[in-house]
Amino acid sequence: MQTPREILADLWTSAGGDIAALDAVTLTGDEPQLPSSFRVAAAAQTSIAAAGLAAAQIWQLRTGQSQDVAVDMRHAVVECRSERYLRVDGKPPPPAWDVIAGIYKTRDQRFVRLHTNFRHHRDAVCTVLHCKPARDDVQAALMQWDAEPFETAVYAGGGVVAMMRSHPEWLALPHATALGALPTISIEKIGEAKPKPWPAGDRPLAGMRVLDLSRVIAGPVAGRALAAHGADVLLISGPDLPAIPWLTIDTGRGKLTSFVELKSEQGRDTLRGLLARADIFSQGYRPKSIAALGFSPQHAARISPGIVYVSLSAYGHAGPWAERRGFDSLVQTATGFNHAEGQAAGVEGPKELPAQMLDHATGYLMAFGAMMAKARQSREGGSWHVRVSLAQTGRWLWNLGRVADGFKTEDLKGDAVSPFMEEVSSGFGPLRAVSHSGSLSKTPAFWARPAMPLGSHPPQWPTGN
Repeated sequence: MQTPREILADLWTSAGGDIAALDAVTLTGDEPQLPSSFRVAAAAQTSIAAAGLAAAQIWQLRTGQSQDVAVDMRHAVVECRSERYLRVDGKPPPPAWDVIAGIYKTRDQRFVRLHTNFRHHRDAVCTVLHCKPARDDVQAALMQWDAEPFETAVYAGGGVVAMMRSHPEWLALPHATALGALPTISIEKIGEAKPKPWPAGDRPLAGMRVLDLSRVIAGPVAGRALAAHGADVLLISGPDLPAIPWLTIDTGRGKLTSFVELKSEQGRDTLRGLLARADIFSQGYRPKSIAALGFSPQHAARISPGIVYVSLSAYGHAGPWAERRGFDSLVQTATGFNHAEGQAAGVEGPKELPAQMLDHATGYLMAFGAMMAKARQSREGGSWHVRVSLAQTGRWLWNLGRVADGFKTEDLKGDAVSPFMEEVSSGFGPLRAVSHSGSLSKTPAFWARPAMPLGSHPPQWPTGN
């Protein structure tokens, strides 16, 4: 198996990075860190290191100064579970899942996973099943369905579920074949524009304006990572869009947050104005949805020549599932991770990875791709499109190899986590939260802005930018 340094080298060079830059990187710690048959700790460390190294490269482009980058493996894997360690005014997280979310059996004795944390997704499941939102009722109704037709029906109805597949079953799907032809991170030039000069500033991304149109974990983690290196990140949400409050707090550190109603022409005009002055546009909408609003990559490149446009999807931009909604837990279920972990742990049925690693690693790979594209823009000009997906990150993680006897590893306890926690203020009360694990020797990562409730700021860029 590859060492973490070799994994990082592959990520770095695949995005156009100079191999010599890796001389500045120190990776510490040993696998495994968590009970799993997959290399979740290596994935955490190397995705965060890639983003940190990209920030260091931008600092060198801006100032001519090099700096060292270091990532500790344990700190990285703790950061990739940051939502579970967050404390608000001393209080732990509320229950993570809706009452009917989770695993069920179907008539054909297969397993399906329901993701119902958003009300409209729960309603879609109950509409298909003609049942009340109660676990016993859902399970009884599912005994009238085979797994794959149920999965198809719920997606057609606007919901999100996944049938548990083994990895060979996943690979046999036409969609997996389509993804096999794609890189882990896609960075493509999509338009002509002059190189943008770097603004003044004392941090790698100082003066960089990032529009963050994402929710839940992966996209918000990307915005949080960019904010950690000094970017002005403006999180755009809608007053009626559902959100998961605990995740909003955890991933909101470092960001401004505004409400913009994209269903209205006035709201779209506001977003166009923000986009015209943005450097990075990061979004997690499905392609047809964002295009219908007038903010596809091509639209954005016309509104803001030189933009770096970052697209996040669940299942990738090619293949028959390209428009399919999804979350980390569902992609784990559909692509073979839950089946493989269950087998390795000796349990019947699905077993989750010990972190929402597809989400978190994808978030850091998004930030990495955005910074690498921004560096190219500064040298070559052009507008750029960066594409990542949970499924492609999963393919990358799977191909890192398996950990023999990984489930003999004990989970991390409080004393192992406490060195990586920091106390900060917020608009929700005092927070105890995981600090950033990417250490830069000359421009330490930190969040200059506190997490605030959604919609706390006007939809405008900070004065002076």
